[in-house]
Amino acid sequence: MVTTVFPGASKMNFLLETLQLIVMSIYYNIEAFVRLFIPFKKKNVTGEIVLITGAGSGIGRLMAEKFASLGVSLVLWDVNQEGMKETARLVKEKGATRVHYYLCDCSDKAKVYRVADQVKREVGDVSILINNAGIVTGRNFMDAPDSLIEKTIEVNAMAHFWTYKAFLPAMTANNHGHLVSVASTAGMIGVNGLADYCASKFAAIGFAESVALELLATGKDGVKTTIVCPHFMNTGMFDGCNSKWPLLVPVLDPDYVAKKIIEAILTDQVYLLLPKSMYILMGMKKILPFKTGNLLGMYLGAFNFMDAFKGRVKKEA
Repeated sequence: MVTTVFPGASKMNFLLETLQLIVMSIYYNIEAFVRLFIPFKKKNVTGEIVLITGAGSGIGRLMAEKFASLGVSLVLWDVNQEGMKETARLVKEKGATRVHYYLCDCSDKAKVYRVADQVKREVGDVSILINNAGIVTGRNFMDAPDSLIEKTIEVNAMAHFWTYKAFLPAMTANNHGHLVSVASTAGMIGVNGLADYCASKFAAIGFAESVALELLATGKDGVKTTIVCPHFMNTGMFDGCNSKWPLLVPVLDPDYVAKKIIEAILTDQVYLLLPKSMYILMGMKKILPFKTGNLLGMYLGAFNFMDAFKGRVKKEA
């Protein structure tokens, strides 16, 4: 069967779709501008099952504490059993009544699937998944052992594949859920001395963005996504590192970051960059000539940020 395409119809479709693009672009930009002054209404998460990886300390623990009063069931994953027990105790003190914790090495696919099945049997289907666990080696690329490079990629990026595979099917079946990737601004711009870490965070962001587009393309717009890209935080993960110009790009307070992440989840914010100056810096990266970008990086201290790094293999939670 031969289908005839009329040039006039094709031209009309082009004009209509172009007009739609212009009108909707104007609408979405106005919406974003209004949102700067009038925050969107926060959704009710009572009854949701929230799983946080790397919940044994740091930002993972702080997020769990902030969810404690919101009527959710908390599922905590970490490789640190004692840390999870302490997090469970703290969230119960803050009002959480349904708290479950599981020892799980997220870099091990078999363990992720096994513990995920256990969670489904004992707690139910996870509806808010927060991929937060991560590690940093803090070594120059040629000085980093292959085993540590592999571990960084496995924990910071590949683990997201396995947790999505385990919990996303139930979300898509119900067209309801929320996927949260706690990445880093180091996943948007390279940092001297963090080649493996940056690569893993770039991968995490690209993966999260691609899955978000798959969900939209298949009509699963009830499954929301949030990609979090904070600058370095004062959690102990980057001991010794300081910002050259803290007024412009400060080392962030983890409690502030946890608060902003919860707000982003409750308002279905797709991207969260912290501090706000990172929105400007990331935009400048895309438009500035390469040499000008390097000059800006030197000015901001990106070439020397890791010089005073005290640790070597640090767990982020």
